[in-house]
Amino acid sequence: MAASGAPAIVLRGINKHFGPVHANREVSLTVPAGTIHGIVGENGAGKSTLMSILYGFYQADSGEIEVAGEARRIASPEDAIKAGIGMVHQHFMLVDVFTVLENILLGAEGGPLLAGGLAAARAEVERLERDYGLEVDPDAVVGELPVGLRQRVELLKALYRGAGILILDEPTGVLTPQEADRLFEILRSMRERGVTIILITHKLREIMAITDNVSVMRAGEIVAERATAETTREELAELMVGRPVLLRVEKTAARPAEVVLQARDLTVIDDKGVVRVDHVDFTLRAGEIVGIAGVSGNGQSELLEALSGIRPLDGGELVVHGTTITPERPRDAHHMRALNLAHVPEDRQRMGLVPAFQAWESAILGYQDDPQYTGPVFLKIGAIVGDTTAKMARFDVRPAEPLLGSANFSGGNQQKLVLAREIERQPEILLVGQPTRGVDIGAIEFIHRRLIEMRDGCCGVLLVSVELDEILSLSDRILVMFEGRIVGEVPGAEADARTIGLMMANAMPDEATVAADG
Repeated sequence: MAASGAPAIVLRGINKHFGPVHANREVSLTVPAGTIHGIVGENGAGKSTLMSILYGFYQADSGEIEVAGEARRIASPEDAIKAGIGMVHQHFMLVDVFTVLENILLGAEGGPLLAGGLAAARAEVERLERDYGLEVDPDAVVGELPVGLRQRVELLKALYRGAGILILDEPTGVLTPQEADRLFEILRSMRERGVTIILITHKLREIMAITDNVSVMRAGEIVAERATAETTREELAELMVGRPVLLRVEKTAARPAEVVLQARDLTVIDDKGVVRVDHVDFTLRAGEIVGIAGVSGNGQSELLEALSGIRPLDGGELVVHGTTITPERPRDAHHMRALNLAHVPEDRQRMGLVPAFQAWESAILGYQDDPQYTGPVFLKIGAIVGDTTAKMARFDVRPAEPLLGSANFSGGNQQKLVLAREIERQPEILLVGQPTRGVDIGAIEFIHRRLIEMRDGCCGVLLVSVELDEILSLSDRILVMFEGRIVGEVPGAEADARTIGLMMANAMPDEATVAADG
């Protein structure tokens, strides 16, 4: 698709403002054709904005775009597709009730009558599957496919539309390690066939494993460009943050004490009658971090909601500090907090804070009735604002503006605000869901350190994360969930990515799977 020797993409002097925020500052970038090019940076560095400009979601205030040696004005995703650019989003853009073939054709039907072109479309999709190793049943219903195959559908959608340049946004966020390795094989195959790939990821391990070149963004600018073979994870992390970053979690051996939480035969059924947590047994002790690994959607979310009192139990019992909770004797989130249990929810924007609230309001959610915050009639706003300011300082929330709207903070700073609210209460049990989802590398280091401090302070920490590296780094014991059941338990010191990944896919030989014994 490119003129001979021309780069696949050239961006020159790209600027983009959102009100007073200068999201992209004179950004210039060249992506050679037929390469895998990584773009890394902290939250708010401008990388997603830059790729959104390239794909036509946003228009630059100034600057130029060249695609395959030709100047282009990309005013919409349709323009990008016509220029041979495809994008696979972090959250898949698929219709669950449609088949694979119907999803691929959606928006590219070619006219009101489908029947005549359907056979030709099927043949083309099957050719793409063979050529790129993207095998998936064209007649399968997308909602019934595992996430790894759904991602293949997204790749096929882009290729079917003629994309010779693919932008991938955090493509391994919901994949097992084995699925991620298979994706990398597919990407290498695409590169060999001339496809150019731009990879946005916060996982430096992936950058080192798959890319040819990498650009580092900070504060809206490209601050460094490296051939991947000539750099290291440590150098890239320092370039991203502007200071040395500790990439490994430093911790001493755990010293587990008494049991603070025990689940016995726990069962949770969702509103559609589907069993999401299937007769689960486990214990959590003071002074340990128990990690729950699993591909997203295997019951971890419902388990956290049941443990925190948000979702009722449908069977079994939960014992917290000697208090027994059953379907007949339920406890809501308020009562669970009274048992000195704190909860950092998986979705900070939907459940962790209220985007329309000011930061000081989000900083007391769930604790607004505490005497330090409320008087006989009104909230003690001055005291709350002062308390929030102190929390912001201790947790490095930026900007340290308690009167700023919660929605105006970056994802990482929203997460630190929620963590500050829960951790500062000094709970004896801390439930943490996806603590570093969408969080930049500097904030990840900070959050991990605080979780270790909580453990060492004799708090029992239950950690749910789809980031396997995070589970392996932090956990003293690892439980693996698959389809609502705990299918294995491994001591943290003995765990490895391959074994946990096989358990996550329920692919371990029966004799090798060690059942959780509670």
